Formats: sequence, C-alpha cells, structure tokens
Amino acid sequence: MSPIPTFNLNRGFPKPFGVTSMGQKTNFAIFYPSETVPTLCLYRRGENQSFFEVAFDAKLNRTGDVWHILIENLPPELCYDYRINHANDPELAERDMGPLWLLDPYAKAVLSHKRWNIDDTGLDYRPFGAILKKSQFDWEGDVPLNLPIEDLIIYEMHVRAFTEDPSSAVSFPGTFKGLQEKIDYLKHLGINAIELLPIHEFNEMEYPRKDPLNGKKLCNFWGYSTVNFFSLMSRYSSKESPEAAIDEFKSLVKELHKNGIEVILDVVFNHTAEGNEKGPILSFKGLSKSTYYILQHNRSYENYTGCGNTLNCNHPYVIEMIISSLRYWVSEMHVDGFRFDLASIFSRDSTGIPLADAPIIKAISEDPILAKTKLIAEPWDAVGLYQVGNFYGSKVRWCEWNDRYRDTVRKFIKGTPGVKEEFATRLCGSQDLYHNRNSRCSINFITSHDGFSLADLVSYNHKHNLKNGENNTDGNSFNDSWNCGIEGTTQNNQILSLRLRQMRNFHLANMMSQGVPMITMGDEYGHSKNGNNNTWCQDNQLNWFLWDKLQNNGFARFFRLLIAFRKNHSAFKSVTFLTDQDVTWHSLDYGPPVWDLQNHYIALTLKDPSENHNDLFLAFNSRDQEVIVQLPTSTSGNGWHWMVDTANMAPDDFIEGNSRPVNTSSFKMQPYSAILLQKIS
Repeated sequence: MSPIPTFNLNRGFPKPFGVTSMGQKTNFAIFYPSETVPTLCLYRRGENQSFFEVAFDAKLNRTGDVWHILIENLPPELCYDYRINHANDPELAERDMGPLWLLDPYAKAVLSHKRWNIDDTGLDYRPFGAILKKSQFDWEGDVPLNLPIEDLIIYEMHVRAFTEDPSSAVSFPGTFKGLQEKIDYLKHLGINAIELLPIHEFNEMEYPRKDPLNGKKLCNFWGYSTVNFFSLMSRYSSKESPEAAIDEFKSLVKELHKNGIEVILDVVFNHTAEGNEKGPILSFKGLSKSTYYILQHNRSYENYTGCGNTLNCNHPYVIEMIISSLRYWVSEMHVDGFRFDLASIFSRDSTGIPLADAPIIKAISEDPILAKTKLIAEPWDAVGLYQVGNFYGSKVRWCEWNDRYRDTVRKFIKGTPGVKEEFATRLCGSQDLYHNRNSRCSINFITSHDGFSLADLVSYNHKHNLKNGENNTDGNSFNDSWNCGIEGTTQNNQILSLRLRQMRNFHLANMMSQGVPMITMGDEYGHSKNGNNNTWCQDNQLNWFLWDKLQNNGFARFFRLLIAFRKNHSAFKSVTFLTDQDVTWHSLDYGPPVWDLQNHYIALTLKDPSENHNDLFLAFNSRDQEVIVQLPTSTSGNGWHWMVDTANMAPDDFIEGNSRPVNTSSFKMQPYSAILLQKIS
C-alpha cells in the first residue's frame, strides 16, 4: 500500500465549476447551497476506498453557495466525489440514508463499471468523476462544417446498435471506433448529418427486469437516463480509460467532418437518472434537489417527463449548467448541433407552469458560442405541453420534430380518407404550422427510434411489446400503421410485395417534401423489430443494425438513389414556402383538384427553380384500385422521363440515368403506388 500523501491546500476559486488543472495545481469547485460542510474524497482509479479526504473550511473555502479548494501536486489517474451528510433531509431520514457520496455535476468524465452490461451490479451503480490529464488530441485544423440545414439528410442512429452485430465485421463493435469504421457506408448512403441517441453517461444496468419470453436480462439500451451532462458514455469506447473515450469520440467527429457529415447529439435536459423520491441519489438530488428539480411542496418530484422527475430548467444555476454543457460539446468536442428530448420542459417554470418566454430557451437561442449550431426541439412533453409549430414563437432559430408530418403521411399512404389536403400541406413544408417562420423549421420523419420501424409500420396493426417485461402496456397504442392484410411475418408474396411498395411510398414522400428529412437507422434495408414499438430495453438484434441484410437488397438501392436525387435537385434547396408559381396541383384528368373528392389520389407538378427547367411530376394513389392518370403537357420543350414507380420491383422502381422517356399522355397507376417523373431536355 502506498503511503498516504500530503498535499498543499489553498483557498481555490469559485469558477469555473468542476475540476480545473492549472499546471501542478488543481482547483475543485462545486455548487452546494447548504450549511453542511462537504468533504472532497480522492481515489486511485479502480479503487472504491478514498486515499485522501479533505473537509472544506466554511470560512476559507466558500464563496456564496460555491465550495472550492486548490490542491497542489496531485498524482495522475485519480478520481473523486463529494461526501455529504444530510441528517436533516426528510427524504433521506425516511429512507434511513447515511452519508452520501455524490458525483460532481461538472465532471468531464465518469468512472463506474468498465464494460457494458456485464453483471447485475447496476443497482449498486456508483459513479466517480475522473480527474483528466490535459488532452493532446490533434484536431488537424477541424472546423465546423456549417452546412445549411435545408441541405441535411439526418440519420438518427445509436452508437452501440450500429456495429454491435457480428455482421458489421468491424474491429471494435459497439463503439465510437466501430462507427468510425463505417463512415464510408454513411457517405455512400448519402447521409450528411448523424443524430446520435444519448451519448452522455448513463447506467445501462439500472433496469432490473428480465425478458419474460426467454429470461434474459434487459437493460437501458437507448440511454435516455442521463447521469452527467458533460461526460461521455465510457462504455462506447474501445478502451477503459476516460481519456481514450474522449479521444475516440473526437476522432470520430473529425473523420465525419472530413467526409462532409455533421454530428448532432440527442440530449436529455428534461430529467435525470435519479428518478423520483424512491430513485437513486447519485448527484443532483444530494447537492440541491430544490435547485435541480421541479418539486411539489419542496419534497416530491413533479413528473412531466414520465421518468420520475423533471429538471428545473429555468432556475438560474440550472440555466448556467445547461449552457456550459452545450458550450463544452461545441467548443471542446466540435459537435454541430443538438436535438433536445422533450424540449417543452424548457417552457416550464419552477412550479411547472408554462412560460411565454422561457429564460433557458432565450439563453440557448442567443448564446454567441452556440450561434451556428443546429437546434432541434422535440416540442412536447409527457403530460400535454404540445408546441409543434410554436416552439420559441416566431423565431427561426429552432427546428422542430414535426409529428403532424409523421401522422398525416402515415394516414394518407395507408389509405385513410379525408387527409389529402393536409397531406399536400405536409409535402409543401407545413406552412400552416410554420407560416411565421420557414419550411426548414420542419424536421420531417416517418419513423424514429421511438415507435415502429418502417418495415413494421407496414407489417403490424398492433404493438407486440411482451419482451419488454411490462405486459404489453408500454409503447404507443396508436401508430397509424397497416399490416397490408396479415399481422406480422408471412410467406404470402402478394402481401410482401405490397409492404415493399408501401415502404417505397413512404420514403418517396419524405424525400419529396419541403423541410428537412430525417430517417432512422436500419430503415434503409427494412429492419424489423418484430412489432415491438418501444425497444428501449433490448440489447439484441431488435435494435442492432444487421449488415448482412444489405446484401442484394433492392429496397436499400431505392433508398440510396432517392436520397441522392433529392440532394441534387434544386427544388429542395429553398427555405421559402411553395407558392402557385412553384407548384401546380392536378386531378386525375389533369384539371384542378377537388380537394374533398378523389381522397386517395394526389398529384402535383413542382417547378424547377434553376435554369435547367427539370420540373417534377409527383403522384400518389393510396386506394386499392388502379387509376388512369393524365399527364400534364410539356410547355418548356423538355419531355417527361420516368424516375420512380413504386409499383415496380428493383431495378425498375428507380430508373437511373434518365434513360426512360414517357411515351404516352396517360397511363394506369397501380393500387397503393406512387410515381415520380422529371422533365429532361
């Protein structure tokens, strides 16, 4: 055993929060508004017993509500936490809690268990903050790409799920390095922005249930249960050191940028992993629950998130913490933007009442360091604060997940009557929602991590979530899905053909819509989760990307080619809403449409704003019978050429090379199909 060292202790500084190295000196600063004196505990990495402790001096080491101390000549590879005795806290007294060892909310790395989901110690999860050595990472001049958001093709993905399956054939499956090995694939697919499900530290072993169908342990796979907002999920690294995790993530970002791909983080500032009054006490609860959380009568936790607690986002200190976290990920990690989970929580005050002009939203929107980053809101919360089309009022600074787009497109494509006019509005950028902004504020998606995959959307009428251990009560019961005639797996070729046709219809609608398209990892090859629409706890092939499914996959080809077509056509570069000069709507006989009739047919000519005059003709038939379509006549001297007919199998579903002219003025359009034509001179 090494002898206990002695250190020179000094008063220290109240800012910045967290741990700051200054040569041979290390400053510790933590917000803790209490008269109870905290104790700083230092550990050698891999040990749970502290080798050095120092109690703060209430006169010397305190400025306001910030406790701080400066220590000289600390040895390398240490970690730390804070021990606090809350003898007068009613919640802790009821639970017979003794001293608490708490994680620093500003820790830049967290040490807990070393390998992913390896045992059942998750209920004894104890995180330590790592004291990091100065990074020597070479960014090689990396700078933000600052791609126009209207040009993005966003790919929502999960770090572990992308390469964990053996079919990925990567050297470091399930890690940042594994993802980096697949950058060429993302580039080939046409992706220029990835949106990563949470990569902040979370405890994947916190979920104690087992799969009732096979007895295997379940876990918190998606990671929407943040422990710390400054630290990476260390188990996404190929090595066990926190420095390696940081360097591997930086390397991933750098290489993605070299290939023209931006990085957007899905961040969860609406709740934490500490749950309600029965949940674990890891950090925020023990330091100041009335600061960090919205409480009822200063005790029980308001639950506007469905996860046990709600972050008190408009408290001045919490605002500072959130801004500091976002700045850190932009300035130190070079990320390009953020998608904010349940972002309507930002609009609630300390009592839960919605605010007209929330300070946290204003602070994020006007922060100079964040000025060029993408900001995407999930504009609702779990108890009904719904802000789609109205998040941050008329400001164009924010984009929004547009679930009205998702629901309308799903309904029209499967044949729901009475939604044709709204479907047209969604194709044109949802001007009814964003009339005081612009079309790029709409993030258009058919699927996301939350809900049915694209293949399941056309294969199941009902959710099948028994494997999640909640008796099929979890997950959304209203999915606007259609199984095309048989529930689940089938060998019926007619049903299988119809399902593929519907998948092509959905993808075509998304790629032909004004706004910013988002697609979900695995949809490009038709990934199925066997009807499970809430796979947050499944660390298996329900969530893993199955690389062998890409082989000889005609739908994957269609998916990729349509992305490329959208990226290369000028009709999708504008941020303004379409006018009568941009688009002409048609009925079956080429006359003007009667919106309350022909409910299952819609067609339009989209004019090419460039000098090429490569206009587009797009039509959808969502009924169970064929229709005769009359084509608009050409006035520009250019002739129509086939691009897409979703009724055809590959390779005739997408015609490459503009090589197939349309030689007729009318034709039969198959049931549940869509076509895309382009004028070519």
